[in-house]
Amino acid sequence: MKATWSGVWASLVFAVVVAGCATPLAPPASAPYAMDDFARVRKFDAHVHANVEHPAFLEQARADGFELMSINVDYPDFPSIADQYAAATALVKQDPARLHWAATFTMAGFGQPGWAQRVNAGLAEAKSKGARAVKIWKNVGMIEKDADGRLIMLDHPGLSPVAEQVRALDLVLIGHQGEPHNCWLPLEQMTTDNDREYFRNHPQYHMYLHPEQPSYDDQIATRDRFVAANPGLRFVGAHMGSLEYDVDRLGAFLDRFPDATVDLAARMSQVQYQSVRDHEKVRAFFIRYQDRLLYGTDLTVNPGADPAQFRASAHAVWTADWRYLATGESQRVDTLNADVPGLALPREVIDKVYYRNAVRVFRTASQD
Repeated sequence: MKATWSGVWASLVFAVVVAGCATPLAPPASAPYAMDDFARVRKFDAHVHANVEHPAFLEQARADGFELMSINVDYPDFPSIADQYAAATALVKQDPARLHWAATFTMAGFGQPGWAQRVNAGLAEAKSKGARAVKIWKNVGMIEKDADGRLIMLDHPGLSPVAEQVRALDLVLIGHQGEPHNCWLPLEQMTTDNDREYFRNHPQYHMYLHPEQPSYDDQIATRDRFVAANPGLRFVGAHMGSLEYDVDRLGAFLDRFPDATVDLAARMSQVQYQSVRDHEKVRAFFIRYQDRLLYGTDLTVNPGADPAQFRASAHAVWTADWRYLATGESQRVDTLNADVPGLALPREVIDKVYYRNAVRVFRTASQD
């Protein structure tokens, strides 16, 4: 009994001493972050489009503690590839530690003599200018056709020399193949309002309206064949690898291809849709695949954008995502018309998803 009371007394004394300390004890390392931690934690948005030289994107990134991967894309709604290239290289000169970039290439002339050589020379030049990656967009598999009028899919033999050049240059290939699963559904059956709005405004990409096109599963199978056929190629599946609707299926992709990673850009609402229905399942997915996920948003600034409005929008997106992933707080998500509780992921998971994984994948700096 004396020994027992001695132990209790020691504990009480320790508690009193701690209570009297001027400086409170720090929370355990595994405790989730709070909103107050947002600005001070190092972060990396691995999927943005800074398509103008204006410093607004960099200014907000500095204010909110982000590095950026600005991705050039062969997208008709964006400035020309040459203008995107010029903007990226100019912004890199302004802040090379914060702004990183990914090149792309045009499919114009595909199948004609010298096309692959011209593309590969351009990629080598981009590497010399500091490019960390190369983007191949959904026009491959959904828009571009060969001389016989057939869709050019990602596993087309004519793309093999380009894939080999990306590998030889030790660049990352960022692949956006297919679209969200919602793309193959009628508007009223889609799970998120942002997809309804996008496909209502871009019917050329709404595959439900184009049954003659490859199916969703065709797109995913083609991408998987490509990844399997290029084992030495560092591959990032943009937009959760177009498997955003089902974390189990995305997990199976990551299990099958242990060197691949995926970014979360423009797919947070699909993740939230699932977590509202099974919070612990989605949280467990992030913890299990914490080394394979890159935080990203798809934030875009194009010519003519209002800098102040863009900065406010970027800050709102970044803080809303932090509230969802890093804290346990609930927030209203209008695109789901639902209140969504946060995942409150452990700090070590947040540090990887938000920073360390991107630094490792894109080899932008040491990870200290």
